[in-house]
Amino acid sequence: MEERQGLDAYMDGYTRILAGAAASGRRLTRDELRSRRELGEQAAEAGHSLRALVVRHLAATREAWPPTADGSLLHAVEQAIDAFAEGYERAQRLAVRQEEAARREFIDDLLSGRSDLGRLAARSERFGLRLSGSHAVAVAGDPAAYDETGFVLRRVEQDVFARFGDRHILITTKDGRLVCIAPGNQDEILSFFAARAHAATKGSQVAVGRSHAGPGGVVHSYEEALNALDLAERIHLHTPVLRARDLLVFPVLTRDRAAMTDLVHTVLSPLQAARSGPGPLLDTLSAYFDAGCVAAEAARQLGLSVRALTYRLARIHRLTGSDPTDPIHRYTLQTAVIGARLLDWPGSDLQRGGT
Repeated sequence: MEERQGLDAYMDGYTRILAGAAASGRRLTRDELRSRRELGEQAAEAGHSLRALVVRHLAATREAWPPTADGSLLHAVEQAIDAFAEGYERAQRLAVRQEEAARREFIDDLLSGRSDLGRLAARSERFGLRLSGSHAVAVAGDPAAYDETGFVLRRVEQDVFARFGDRHILITTKDGRLVCIAPGNQDEILSFFAARAHAATKGSQVAVGRSHAGPGGVVHSYEEALNALDLAERIHLHTPVLRARDLLVFPVLTRDRAAMTDLVHTVLSPLQAARSGPGPLLDTLSAYFDAGCVAAEAARQLGLSVRALTYRLARIHRLTGSDPTDPIHRYTLQTAVIGARLLDWPGSDLQRGGT
């Protein structure tokens, strides 16, 4: 009874409309339809069930049905309930859009690092995060490839939530990339996300930032993940999953750009004397080091015979004076190769700058 009385507020004028329609057989007027839509919107905003509201309308119809009514009254009932449901659905769509806009604003503020951290922490629980703890962020995909409404995001999100529940996880997009924010002490969530995102994006690399504490920790981890993706592109790392903690040596190597430039030119510039230029020999060194200095694996990656690869390594030894197979020389050569990737040598102007 109490529930019915609560719904009666949204029945205002309904029986009067039915009585008028029954007396003349007319359709509802524009004002009558507008009043039904407005009441539908109010009912949706109040959180009432559309099913319960429709049942209440049908009960009121039965109670007010005149004995002499013909089929034309059914048209009036249909119009009234349809207009009411239209207003209800319109209010729901507006609420969804407002929620989506608020979520998008929160995500943009969270990952930009430009918003007040206290306000971010206060807003975060609404979206399933507790920013007082530590968080880590994983990023997948190419820029501008995915959005909040796309199938790929929904598929990855469903897989992660089916495995772990919500667990204070937020999966979203930023600048077209898939993003997963998870508690910093639950690395298994990000590992699972990385595997699913790599598959769903048809082989895109996934980068995982380190865990950091507090509201600012999310943007810190997010930027680490982005930097890892950028670094992988620059130095041609094709590992499916990159972890920022495994790449910390690279910023150290590039911190002194002048010293790195000098190392690259001193160690590798003799390769320019090769008949085909330094490119093939530099690729040989890259493949050799990436393969863990296993000649057979490096040869396979390059599409060469082991004998051809061994010849190239000997040629590098003769030109540079450093033997790639010698553990003492290997570190210097490998560091110089990493520097060449980072500085885009020999394709950049650094080649001319070093002469």
